[in-house]
Amino acid sequence: MPPVRVAVVQASFAAAPDHNLARAENLIRRAAKQNAARIILVPELFERPYFCKSQNADNLAFAAPVGENPAVRRLQKVAAELQVVLPVSFYELAGQVRFNSLAVINADGAIAALYRKSHIPDGPGYQEKFHFAPGNTGFQAAPTQFGNIGAAVCWDQWFPECARIMALKGADILLYPTAIGSEPHKPEFNSRAHWETAMRGHAAANMTPIAAANRVGVESQKDSFGNEVIMSFYGGSFIAGPTGEILARLDDEDDAVICAELDFARIAADRAEWGIFRDRRPDLYSPLTQLTPDA
Repeated sequence: MPPVRVAVVQASFAAAPDHNLARAENLIRRAAKQNAARIILVPELFERPYFCKSQNADNLAFAAPVGENPAVRRLQKVAAELQVVLPVSFYELAGQVRFNSLAVINADGAIAALYRKSHIPDGPGYQEKFHFAPGNTGFQAAPTQFGNIGAAVCWDQWFPECARIMALKGADILLYPTAIGSEPHKPEFNSRAHWETAMRGHAAANMTPIAAANRVGVESQKDSFGNEVIMSFYGGSFIAGPTGEILARLDDEDDAVICAELDFARIAADRAEWGIFRDRRPDLYSPLTQLTPDA
């Protein structure tokens, strides 16, 4: 396989769904045409403002089955037209259960994989347990026209086990759409450096490149008691190479695209030569499957 150009889209998505979808599509088209990108990542739940800032039952009506979600359906057509791979984050309704999901759309417009976010945060400004059930798909490496895509969502990116499993399954790259920014109860705190460092560690430990797409801008939302919750998303989207090195990075720019060229075949050869998977000791790792190490 020849080298592949991977792009990350960063923008604010604080408007109505139609506006946000048009904004995402325009940036995807820019990445495909100006940057010649073949894999393009957009942020988490970009169809709307980040609606999990508070517990509001009205938000539950946003969920839809994968085949009916406007973002997925629209970007399937875009992927086929541009011949690009698009991991699309969306709010899924499956029966009576709601998930924070990701459809990996192949370059022919077909869905190559459906992933449901496994780790669901619950804290001030990030009230996701009210909106989503923990995912039941497990971690995957989805075969696509431009490589095997390992993709998870936001809070998943803090857990090294996710990245390791996707790499073991043959992922050529790890992709994380996200929505992260200020902590409403602790406005002086900024997690951006920690956030980036954790993921660069996943790249280095697995010798697998990684990309993260975050949103930017200030958003506000009233909770069910009428209190306003204000959050500022800090951007910082980036692409890191297989040793954790930064290949491209954004600050808090709105409507921005970054791109990097990756040679998955060469990276795979280097990974095999280094022996990080050859020398693993799964027989010693059983504590990782227990909630407490002495179970």
